[in-house]
Amino acid sequence: MSLSVFAIILLGAALHATWNAVVKGGADKLLTTCVIASVASLIALAATPFLPLPARESWPFIGASVILQVLYFVLVASTYRIADMSQTYPIMRGTAPLLVATVSVFVLAEPLSTSAWLGIAVISLGILSMALAPSSGPRKGLVLALINAGVIASYTLIDGLGVRKSGAPVAYTLWIFLLTGVPLATWALASRRTLFCDYLARNWRLGIVGGMGTIASYGLALWAMTAAPIATVSALRETSILFGVVISAWVLKERVTRVRILAACVIAAGAMVLRLG
Repeated sequence: MSLSVFAIILLGAALHATWNAVVKGGADKLLTTCVIASVASLIALAATPFLPLPARESWPFIGASVILQVLYFVLVASTYRIADMSQTYPIMRGTAPLLVATVSVFVLAEPLSTSAWLGIAVISLGILSMALAPSSGPRKGLVLALINAGVIASYTLIDGLGVRKSGAPVAYTLWIFLLTGVPLATWALASRRTLFCDYLARNWRLGIVGGMGTIASYGLALWAMTAAPIATVSALRETSILFGVVISAWVLKERVTRVRILAACVIAAGAMVLRLG
């Protein structure tokens, strides 16, 4: 993996942790998620007319991804409503690379080097160690995080294949966000119109930060998947946990134990191994 691809994936990881922190810090997690998805959809709507359409072969992948992305956003909001980000974010992001790597090798026949497997294993070990550290949070939050890990792995694999067929990685990414925001905004307007509009008026700045962050984060990851193995990109992207831990402690004021700090160091070591793979 080249240094430029490595750096782009890390930038995407930092942006991902940032927009998740926006959701966690919001007064209403589901409405915050809807605001972010709506803003991302508007950004995509403004940009797509100036881009070529993704190839016809990629549209079934876009459709499947949109369904999973909507479910993902809802699960993120539900998880953060009842549990700490520093506990559940590692589970959501940490379990997915193992699932993606397994499917990539045994189903997609996409080989990985020994060092890449070692890096994936070390990163996953660090993230799962952090996730399984003692917590006073409700068990339901951990269950939701595990379910969402499966959703993340699913749309990662689908989009890893779809973006390669699209011939237009940027347009492919923007169409996903354009279509994902529609059902979430429609639900918010249909069921909680007054509250949603008031919430949007008071939090539109956070919506812009989150909307731009989620588009840029996933767009960079999808572009990287056109230049590197899907499993490798997926695992390296989960170093967002490092940024998530820092944000959880300094911005959200969550209690971060020594176990989680040590696990974060293991993740960093795994990232270095993966970089050399």
